[in-house]
Amino acid sequence: MSAPAPSMFSPAANDQLKKLGLKKGRANLEEFADTLQALATADRNIIAVTSDSRGSGKLAPFGKALPKQIVEVGIAEQNLVGITAGLAACGKKSFGVSPSCFLTARSLEQIKNDLCYSNVPGVIIGISSGVSYGALGSTHHSIHDLAVLRAINNLTIIVPADNFETREAIRFAAHATRPVFVRFGKAAMFELHAPETKFEVGQALTLRDGNDVAFIANGETVVHALLAAAQLAESGIAARVLSLHSVKPLDTAAILRAGRECRAVITVEEHMVNGGVGDAVAATLLSAAVTPRFKAVGFPDEDTVTGAQADIFRHYGISMEGLAETARTLLRA
Repeated sequence: MSAPAPSMFSPAANDQLKKLGLKKGRANLEEFADTLQALATADRNIIAVTSDSRGSGKLAPFGKALPKQIVEVGIAEQNLVGITAGLAACGKKSFGVSPSCFLTARSLEQIKNDLCYSNVPGVIIGISSGVSYGALGSTHHSIHDLAVLRAINNLTIIVPADNFETREAIRFAAHATRPVFVRFGKAAMFELHAPETKFEVGQALTLRDGNDVAFIANGETVVHALLAAAQLAESGIAARVLSLHSVKPLDTAAILRAGRECRAVITVEEHMVNGGVGDAVAATLLSAAVTPRFKAVGFPDEDTVTGAQADIFRHYGISMEGLAETARTLLRA
């Protein structure tokens, strides 16, 4: 028998989860699949396109329930994007679903030309992103995708942090009039938002307020930032936590408020520090001559260590303990 996967959270972090009353939901991929199936049941123009990824994309029930609304192209990601774009050009609402590492590397030309340059409202879903594939290593890690896609005009980029943000992102994408990329990992997520929360693409969501340090995070890193903020509060440090689910368009107003109101800003992402959210936030702050103490936490420009996602996160300081210590160090500087 294989050893169980290591926990994403230390015993101390699990204690903080209990104190915060955060309930564990399910993987965003599962929420995505159920949301898409519900939308497609009501609208026969919604089509899913997969590249041998029906199982990993949690779309097997979709295919069984709606066999005429799913297209399987096999391991051919460039074809997947072309077909997704073609269906969108013909009036269908198409969702191309594929592992992000292959989707955004092999198919970059098709994303740029067939979707974005052609301005068709196709949706591409990058699954198993970041280091979700764990020990499969660098060939399967997708820690470049935000950098390359940020450089392409006419593409909305969303990285949900929990099931609520996922539902709202997919509902938005189903009615979008321009291309959309949504990025998902594999881990089960925690419920971070109250039911009355309003979700808008391009507007960050504030999970906790504070004026000492601001954590600006997205995706599967947000809960770690929230736990770090809770731990810091025990020593009198007030940390703001923003879920920056929209990478494009970017909520520059929320970023500038954080930079002006807090002594330090820390970005947290499951991505290379080159070209991702850290670079986007830093550029926003510097362009407005707002200069708090700043640190981008992510994967450095090196061969990423191999291991389970939890091990990789801890190694690079994407944990309650690691982020809290980064904040303390930055505030002492």
